[in-house]
Amino acid sequence: MSQYDRNTVLQKLNNGESLSGSDLSGVDLSYETLKGVDLSQCNLEKAHLQNANLEGANLSGSTLNEAFMFGCNLFKANLDGAVLDESNMQDSNLDSVSAKGASFYHVALLGSSIENADFSNASLSKSRMKRASLKNSKFNNANLEQAQLVRSDLSGATFVNAVLKDVTMTNAIVENTDFTGADTSGASGI
Repeated sequence: MSQYDRNTVLQKLNNGESLSGSDLSGVDLSYETLKGVDLSQCNLEKAHLQNANLEGANLSGSTLNEAFMFGCNLFKANLDGAVLDESNMQDSNLDSVSAKGASFYHVALLGSSIENADFSNASLSKSRMKRASLKNSKFNNANLEQAQLVRSDLSGATFVNAVLKDVTMTNAIVENTDFTGADTSGASGI
């Protein structure tokens, strides 16, 4: 469990303190404005961040397994190397996010906006991105095996050398989408 309670976390952040490397597991920061905060290398496992504003936040190298991030604003956040396995990020804003090398195993991203983002070398296997907008995002060398992209907009996205085995893309928009060198064996809807 978190080494700090909600009020202590907010006080430290309001004072401009970095919480980098802190154990914030299970902390509830829902509906808080946390723009530009440094939460790199933190343990945020099972944290509640529903509708939190994390615009421009640094979450690189953090662990967010099973975090509840429904409706979260992560515009321009740094998620490089973060682990978000089994998290709920439905209806969230991940536009212009950098998530290089991050792990999003079985993450719910249904209806999320993920435009102009960089998921190069990330693992998104079994992620659920139905009705998501992935316009102009990079998924180069990423693993999206068994991901659900039903009715998603992949316009201008790049999946160069990505693993798209057994991906479901039924009714997805794939205008100017680059699948060069991608493994699409068993994929449907491409």
